[in-house]
Amino acid sequence: MPGLAQEVRRLDAQRNPIVPPTPHPSGGRPPTLPTEAKPRHTAIVMDGNGRWATSRGLPRSDGHRAGGEALADVVHGALEIGLPHLTVYAFSTENWKRPADELNALMDEIPQRLRRLANDTAPLNVRLRWAGVRGPLPADVVAALTDAEHATRDRTGLTLTLCVNYGGRAEIAAAAANIARDAAAGRIDPGSVCEHAFARYLHVPELPDVDLLLRTGGDQRTSNFLPWQATCAELLFLDTPWSDMDRRDLWHAMEEYARRIRRCGSIPRIPAQPTSPTGPR
Repeated sequence: MPGLAQEVRRLDAQRNPIVPPTPHPSGGRPPTLPTEAKPRHTAIVMDGNGRWATSRGLPRSDGHRAGGEALADVVHGALEIGLPHLTVYAFSTENWKRPADELNALMDEIPQRLRRLANDTAPLNVRLRWAGVRGPLPADVVAALTDAEHATRDRTGLTLTLCVNYGGRAEIAAAAANIARDAAAGRIDPGSVCEHAFARYLHVPELPDVDLLLRTGGDQRTSNFLPWQATCAELLFLDTPWSDMDRRDLWHAMEEYARRIRRCGSIPRIPAQPTSPTGPR
């Protein structure tokens, strides 16, 4: 009964109203950017957590916990500046090659971070989405991801897409296989398949193209991250490990995006001159 479901959600929202993002301890505020100069969708390869920990004589698992704290702060900053879509590379299909103790720490960290992001007692206006495949993720991680999607489905602010057990080529291959099955079953005309039709078979069909793709940790590659969605993204590579990042780094990256001349096959956009109160890092 849709009417009853809507009423339940309305009453729940009254009991647990959406809370605003918490200000940064430094007092920094997001820069003022023209709407047309803001990226609609920023994607981040959160790299360097393990190296951050190793350089401090700490277990690599400590780096992943610090990276979780960095993500929480960046989410608050994304809400402050009005970013509609943020997608983060949390765990790739290639990450299964890592040592067992590090994998166990990551599988423990992901559900904990999801519970904090989907907090029902003081919820942020963040909708959570999951891009990736189930196997061989532990059952509790899959449950945490699907529960977070369900719990936040009505939130209308930032859409945070977590790429967990994700590989870009695998996503495209799976979409092609599903199209082939539908064509063989007569559900679609193979001749009608275009880019827009193909995109409907991706993990998160409504995910818009990436405008800004940011990688931390010093490496300068995209590592099989959103190859379909990021074909015309502006690339920005930072030496800073993810564990040392916070919302001010996101804001500075968005300022850099605003200053770039965007073409992507069309007439160039005149770069903006943002006014930034964020100050140095």
